[in-house]
Amino acid sequence: MNLKNIFYRFDSALSEKFCNDVIKYGESLEKIVAITGSQGVNRNLKKNPLTKKEIKDLKKKRDSQIVWLKEEWIYKEIRPFIEEANEKAGWNYAWDFSEDIQFTRYEKNQYYGWHTDSWEEPYKDDNPRTNGKIRKLSVTCNLSSNDDYSGGQLEFANTREGKTFKMCAPSSKGGITVFPSFMWHRVTPVTKGTRFSLVVWNLGYPFK
Repeated sequence: MNLKNIFYRFDSALSEKFCNDVIKYGESLEKIVAITGSQGVNRNLKKNPLTKKEIKDLKKKRDSQIVWLKEEWIYKEIRPFIEEANEKAGWNYAWDFSEDIQFTRYEKNQYYGWHTDSWEEPYKDDNPRTNGKIRKLSVTCNLSSNDDYSGGQLEFANTREGKTFKMCAPSSKGGITVFPSFMWHRVTPVTKGTRFSLVVWNLGYPFK
């Protein structure tokens, strides 16, 4: 699919107070190891923890800690930017539901390798708000100041695993980046400090 814009960015869109409130709230909750789709999106890590081999394999792809959030006050701040980006970037994708929000903490040497957020097949479950739908628009919100960390850049590629073209989406504290969920992207290793972010995936019925 040819795109005029592979991402759309808002700099300092979220207030410093909002960012600090989210960090404080996220840090107060129990974190879990961030897994990838291949290891089970709905896996209960408390009841079914990762094996040593799974952890080793996981860290080849991704290394971070996360908390799942569902707070409406967070969605309320982010949704208008999703709608604006969808229109101004020229995508105009039909979507109607946002998944749980992922609060992510990246410390030194932690990262997320090349991946896409979309799945091979639509969701198949008993939830009418997700069943039959796919991830269409992904959103990353930077909660940290550029002075708080180094590295940890959000990068995009227009082919599988960044083999031909890549570009970086630098973002200030409160910056929001919206992009089609099928785009290849990664977070480069943090080299200093701690990077906090929010990720939200937004669903709609498959493209026709």
